Amino acid sequence: MDQQQQIAMVQHMRAQSSGMGQALQPSVTYDVMVKEHFITTSAGETRVLVYTPNRKKDLSSNLPVFFNMHGGGFVLGQADGDDAWCRLIADRAECLVVNIDYKLAPEHKFPVAVYECYDVVRWVHEHAAQFSADASLLAIGGHSAGGNLAAAVCLLNRERGDELPILLQIIDYAVLDVAADPAEKPDFPEAIPADIARTFNAMYLTEPEDAHNPLASPVLADSFEGLPEALIITAERDSLAQEARTYAAKLESSGVHVTHKEYEGAAHGFTHHGDIQMAEDAWYLMSDTLKAVFAR
Repeated sequence: MDQQQQIAMVQHMRAQSSGMGQALQPSVTYDVMVKEHFITTSAGETRVLVYTPNRKKDLSSNLPVFFNMHGGGFVLGQADGDDAWCRLIADRAECLVVNIDYKLAPEHKFPVAVYECYDVVRWVHEHAAQFSADASLLAIGGHSAGGNLAAAVCLLNRERGDELPILLQIIDYAVLDVAADPAEKPDFPEAIPADIARTFNAMYLTEPEDAHNPLASPVLADSFEGLPEALIITAERDSLAQEARTYAAKLESSGVHVTHKEYEGAAHGFTHHGDIQMAEDAWYLMSDTLKAVFAR
């Protein structure tokens, strides 16, 4: 399948997914201000949604920043899909949330989104005063494909001499190994079908050998030393859970502090389409971990 055929296929999938049922919503409404910005990056103009909590203890202090990347297999989704949950994080963690609407494949293949997300973090770090942000307190995270991008940005930052003070990575049921055949991963009735996962991976990668690049498959990195502290969330009945467990183990063996929580009986995407109590528990864990790390 050439790129034009891939684009035609994914446009059809996007049209179908836009009509799907409403995703989960938090049980509480959070008092947060949201503004849209466009940041110049290596991928062109990148849209971000910036969330500022209206409930703030110290009005004179700058806020730490969490960068969020949505899921969708690198080819679907948009930042707006995480809107309600970014409001929760901004309020509970008392931080700015920068929700990145990164470019999708197959129109923009690997490594476009990795460098684009990195550029957003760097731009906000350099222009922190514009947002009343604390440039020394940054964290990054994402869900599914977004978790892959978060881990990749941390690897790229280390490669560039840790120019960005990323204190925490939140990896939420992420795909971390696109080199392994999805059919060889653990299988569950609720899991992403192997043929769909294989198609998404092919749409994301420019060349098949890119799958072995750690910026595409972070779990394949040669070293994990010096990477940021990690909160890793896995779903028991998710074909991607094992690679996230492996990532957690490799981080820990390299001296990185890791908090890993696996949600029993949960399937991939449970924080957006699962049981509301389980979903909120995971979002509370993310926001409370952010708040604790930022408070240090």
